[in-house]
Amino acid sequence: MVLGGLAVLRWPRLALLHVPAAVWGILIEYSGWICPLTPLENSLRGKGGEAGYSGGFIQHYIQPTLYPAGLTRPVQLVLGSIVLVLNLAAYAILLSRSRSRSTLQ
Repeated sequence: MVLGGLAVLRWPRLALLHVPAAVWGILIEYSGWICPLTPLENSLRGKGGEAGYSGGFIQHYIQPTLYPAGLTRPVQLVLGSIVLVLNLAAYAILLSRSRSRSTLQ
């Protein structure tokens, strides 16, 4: 999500994949929801004889690696906002380039 906007500056067609992923990720961050695949993963773990986990995928796998201990909701909202602003800036640049090319033709 974070670097996808920058990748789109290089490969504009990537936006077709990046925009829905970024919207979903930002929505998850702002709402505090868990990914709908987490309950499926826990169910499959249970069927495989393993223990599931509480919380979401991000909290279980990513947060201990990327986020500092004691991450608070306000910090999570700031991180989500940073992702949103970076991507909006990247897409603004992409649209500006696109308009510049179309006026030159």
